[in-house]
Amino acid sequence: MKPLERALGIGAALSLFAMMLLTFCDVVGRKFLGESIVGSLELTELLMLGAIFFALPLASLKGEHVVFDLLDVFLPPPVRKLQGIISNLFCALLMAGAAWLVWLRALRIMEDGDQTAQLSIELAPFVVLTALLLLATAIMHLVLAVTDHRVPHSHLPGVDEQRAAQ
Repeated sequence: MKPLERALGIGAALSLFAMMLLTFCDVVGRKFLGESIVGSLELTELLMLGAIFFALPLASLKGEHVVFDLLDVFLPPPVRKLQGIISNLFCALLMAGAAWLVWLRALRIMEDGDQTAQLSIELAPFVVLTALLLLATAIMHLVLAVTDHRVPHSHLPGVDEQRAAQ
């Protein structure tokens, strides 16, 4: 799993860095040269797509997504463990469904030959990559549901420490 995590992290970091560099150059160009980079908005949108969808499987794998843990104080560890399994299975199903829908959209985009308006960049490879990264996220949740036998930690301060003391 480590090589995949590394590749996803590098993809997200490179997308974010390229977006930052593009924005910096665009602002400097506008301020000092009176010219903006042609197509910078389109490039930023495509880089944002990369940053988000490369990071999504990593956030899922590390459990760094948004959670609703208001009831964690009241749930015993076995119930929290079952809750973690069910939520990972549900997320896997949702992400697989999203991957399928995005894949269908990618096929339509390929047929139509859709491109960006200013730079005429083919959109299909980006949409295919998005579908594959959503599928990777679904697989990560499925793996977590099957193999992660730890009790999910609480995101509320002191809850896990209080339980450990008991």
